[in-house]
Amino acid sequence: MIQVTPDITLDENEIRLYFVRASGPGGQNVNKVATAVQLRFDAARSPSLPEDVRARLLRLAGRRLSTAGELIIDARRFRTQERNREDAMARLLDLLRRAAEAPKPRRPTRPTAASRRRRLEAKRRRGEIKRLRADG
Repeated sequence: MIQVTPDITLDENEIRLYFVRASGPGGQNVNKVATAVQLRFDAARSPSLPEDVRARLLRLAGRRLSTAGELIIDARRFRTQERNREDAMARLLDLLRRAAEAPKPRRPTRPTAASRRRRLEAKRRRGEIKRLRADG
């Protein structure tokens, strides 16, 4: 079990890791060794996620989400499979923790009497300037 937050845990079986060849620099090594990691997590159907967290995760995932509702994280930053695997897991956990935070409810506010007074005074001054310009 992977602890995401105090009340959310993921079963390791829900995460699938695929190792692929990375592109970019690395010489002959890059052509021979599958060091890049593709992590896949079925966010749309995961039994570990509460419904509100799932909705926020799907919104946060953006283009990392497949049409089937699968979250795909590509990690190819490092030259070793192990470091890329850790990087992919860290990125998944970071995304899940951000989705677990409930948004702060917006409380509507009203302008203070002083700010209303300042606004109207500024409008009056501007109108006065324009009126004087028209008369002259």
